[in-house]
Amino acid sequence: MNEEEDLETLGEQLYTLIYPKHKEKAGKLTGMLLELPGPVLSQMLQDEATLNAAVEKALRALQLAQEPSKVPSCKDEDDVSVSSDSLGEQLFELVDVYNTGHSQKITGMLLEQHKEAVLNLLSDPKQLEEQVNFALKTLTEQSVEETDISDTSDADDTDRLGEKLFSLVEELDPLHANDITGMLLEMEPAVLQQLLSDHTMLEVAVQKAQAALDT
Repeated sequence: MNEEEDLETLGEQLYTLIYPKHKEKAGKLTGMLLELPGPVLSQMLQDEATLNAAVEKALRALQLAQEPSKVPSCKDEDDVSVSSDSLGEQLFELVDVYNTGHSQKITGMLLEQHKEAVLNLLSDPKQLEEQVNFALKTLTEQSVEETDISDTSDADDTDRLGEKLFSLVEELDPLHANDITGMLLEMEPAVLQQLLSDHTMLEVAVQKAQAALDT
């Protein structure tokens, strides 16, 4: 089965899960979630809490995109001062939906554009999606180049991931941080990156690990 067929199957499964709760927006939400890495999608299909967290974020982004009051038109720009901070926050909310694991970097890249271009992105989800994908491609190419240059082994990467994960898990459950981190490190690297960049998903994963430890 090729990648396109894989994606189609995943899309159908996701749509079936999303449709009962969000009939009108099921198609749009499924499309947004399909931008995520394959392992993260597989995780969602197995874990309802992870799926719900992602759907909530996608809904929030759709809401932001549909609220014109938050995006002043050009003629209002003289009267309404749109601060870079406020733009950055709104943009981050939307970029974060794509769960690329690089939300902050991508938001920073997009904010380098003229303010008017950024306002356009906030009101045009299609354009935003294209820019996010382009920025992600750029970042991926950069990291591939860095990987080629460095001699870092997978073991070192896992160690680094483990350290980052441990410090976050320790805040949630200091008592079982070692055990929980060990359990989480058995997940796919793409899912781990996702946990590091998405606190809600991390909390869900930690709760599941706590439940497993209690049994």
